[in-house]
Amino acid sequence: MKKSNIPLVKQIPDFLDYCEIEKGLAEKTQENYQHYLQKFVSWLKRTKKEALLPHELTTEDIWAYRLHLSRFTDEKGHSLKKTTQNYYLIALRALLGYFVAKDIESPPPGKIALPRDARAEKTVKFLNLDQIERLLSAPVTGTTQGLRDRAILESLFSTGLRIAELVALNREQFVNIKDKKDLEIGIIGKGSHPRTVYFSERALMWIRKYLETRKDKDKALFIHYRAREDADARLTPRSIERTVKKYAILAGVPVFTTPHTLRHSMATDLLTQGVDLRTIQEFLGHRSILTTQIYTHVTNKRLRDIHRQFHSGKNLKK
Repeated sequence: MKKSNIPLVKQIPDFLDYCEIEKGLAEKTQENYQHYLQKFVSWLKRTKKEALLPHELTTEDIWAYRLHLSRFTDEKGHSLKKTTQNYYLIALRALLGYFVAKDIESPPPGKIALPRDARAEKTVKFLNLDQIERLLSAPVTGTTQGLRDRAILESLFSTGLRIAELVALNREQFVNIKDKKDLEIGIIGKGSHPRTVYFSERALMWIRKYLETRKDKDKALFIHYRAREDADARLTPRSIERTVKKYAILAGVPVFTTPHTLRHSMATDLLTQGVDLRTIQEFLGHRSILTTQIYTHVTNKRLRDIHRQFHSGKNLKK
């Protein structure tokens, strides 16, 4: 049967395979697409259009679905934020993009315009260096777990690693580091794209101290201590998130602090020291410079503050 004769909803599994194999998208992105498209499938079933073929989808259908998202409320009466509506529409746009790539007749992705509010500039939350120092110093390093947690925090800030990238690190990547002052290693980042990350002398020192306490044979760099000897002891992303949150509270830094906040903080620190966006793009593993440009507001604000302080006109004679 031709793809064009298969109902739209039954082509979603092939779309997700396409995202994995041809687009090389991360597993989490695929999961998000599947989750957000489920609401579209539910809407089609609710409107008795689950048999709709791709070419039968009209601009009127798309508009009706957008109205559904805008007016949707759950059992508690909560509506969808504009940004959340945006995620549902982006997933549908990606599905239409798949149809275009596979020469399956359907409306083009451009028929789904994103809400203006949802396209507003994304802001970045980060910690200043004083807050970073308090956070990094929060673990009690007289214990094995405290040493591990200090190594985790130092690694996140030093490298700008994503949480999944940190979790995937293995001990074999840190052999023979006894006399090294810093370290660069290759990792496979988001979307299966390779890149190099850099561990500072300070971060490497704490990793070294932590590894000296390890008597197990687990291959993971960061492990928990509750697993049986024959079980996988690798820390999970959720464990890392809880660890960062725990020390954020202890250090008295903002409650929004997460592992990704340390990634933002690393990029912000580089920016404020004059490192250009292209270089920061390489450090962070962004495929597009447009993604890295979310940090430009940081330098813009810094320039504004400097202008206010030194060039406000207050020294001019009236």
